[in-house]
Amino acid sequence: MTTRRDPSSQIWASIDIGSNSFRLELARLAGDRYQRISYTKESVRLGAGLDAQGMLTEAAMQRGLACLKGFGEQLAGLPRERIRAVATQTLREARNRNAFLARAEAVLGHPVEVISGREEARLIYAGVARLQPSDKPRLVIDIGGRSTEMILGKGRKPMLAESFGVGSVGLSLRFFADGRYTAEAFRAAQVAAGAELEEALTLFRPELWQEALGSSGTVGAVSQILAASGETDGRITPDALRWCIARCLEAGSQDKLMLPGLKEDRRPVVAGGLCILYTLLTQFGIAELLPTKGALRQGVIFDLAERLRPSGPRDPRAGSVAELQRRFGVDTAQAERVAAQAERLYRQLGARPSPELLRELRWAAALHEMGMLVSHHDHHRHSAYLIAHVDAPGFSTNQLQRLGTLALGQRGGLRKVEAQLADPSLLDQLLALRLAVILCHARTPSVERGPDLVRHGRRLTLRCPANWGATQARTRFLLREEAEAWGRTGLLELAVA
Repeated sequence: MTTRRDPSSQIWASIDIGSNSFRLELARLAGDRYQRISYTKESVRLGAGLDAQGMLTEAAMQRGLACLKGFGEQLAGLPRERIRAVATQTLREARNRNAFLARAEAVLGHPVEVISGREEARLIYAGVARLQPSDKPRLVIDIGGRSTEMILGKGRKPMLAESFGVGSVGLSLRFFADGRYTAEAFRAAQVAAGAELEEALTLFRPELWQEALGSSGTVGAVSQILAASGETDGRITPDALRWCIARCLEAGSQDKLMLPGLKEDRRPVVAGGLCILYTLLTQFGIAELLPTKGALRQGVIFDLAERLRPSGPRDPRAGSVAELQRRFGVDTAQAERVAAQAERLYRQLGARPSPELLRELRWAAALHEMGMLVSHHDHHRHSAYLIAHVDAPGFSTNQLQRLGTLALGQRGGLRKVEAQLADPSLLDQLLALRLAVILCHARTPSVERGPDLVRHGRRLTLRCPANWGATQARTRFLLREEAEAWGRTGLLELAVA
């Protein structure tokens, strides 16, 4: 099937770069109707390539890059704004992830965003809630290769979303690396899984939900085994899991394991997945876990479509920014003054600024003084750390790090962000933000338009209004200091006229 289609047709694409499998889904949305056009899944086992030092091996990276190259070919002709690629636990952990992400973007032809565990959980629930709607309070579980997500929600609203560092790949490598199945290994794996999940016992206790649903790989694989063997109709129960584990022990090894419905790509990780499932059902009082249609990849598409729909729900990132302002006591009037000036200047730097880059700039301005709650001195450093490390629904870790870089570079010397300024789009954002902070330094409402920014290649001129007199002497002084700071970088020339 070819994916070269009329760009005007409403086709969306999501790429889920998981620890065990990579998935590409193309779909069409029409109101609440979701129509899958194509689905591609490849067993890459990226998580199995994470060595003891937390580095992805070259062999694992090559497997991932080969898969992404194929995905990129299928994306040809689709509008970039309708494509989103997200990566989960393995790339959250990998120390050399940035090197892999740069190569991945080159072969895929699209940026890859690393999302936090809680953001992954939120997007999983978005996929489940839309494809399997219900008004019942529900528990949704997704067991991935190196993490397990648990979400409490009702309707389309997730009320609690958490991620835990245990998954089918990681547990299988730790306790079944030689492919042998023993009762001792199963017990040890269940204890390890229980230790990781124990802190969730009160958060997700049975009285808080009426139905339990399982999303994605591990749950789907075990459900298929149970249905194909006739043990259940696909629902997962403690008794059914005990039956599966007994079959593993009878086989003695993964090579000899013959279960109806067991796919070859699941064979190396099925034991770890069974241990996590059994631990969850027994510890959390889950009588039966029902497989569900929705998953991360659909949630990514729904979330992306809502971001771009003018009359749709508000971008969740805007809500996260407002909540962070409230939590950290940000002076919102000052933040809005800086944002307005930064946007005005940024629009003068380019003919048609990217809407997403413009939103990033306004969010950076909205949060640039978050660190004031910690300390007024060097507040930009505190702001940068908080932004880069906070859990903020809707944001990827990449984007939070970019906002943190803008907050760090809002004042002072530029050497601390010099490496990031190789990105021309970030350079323009930072220039606009720094100038806006200076123009608003008095923290008072201003009816004046302020200076205009004129660009001629690497040379920029800040033209101050003719009515600026002695009252603006301090601002002129700060602007000239700013011009000197940029001059020392050699990246651009800034003149104040």
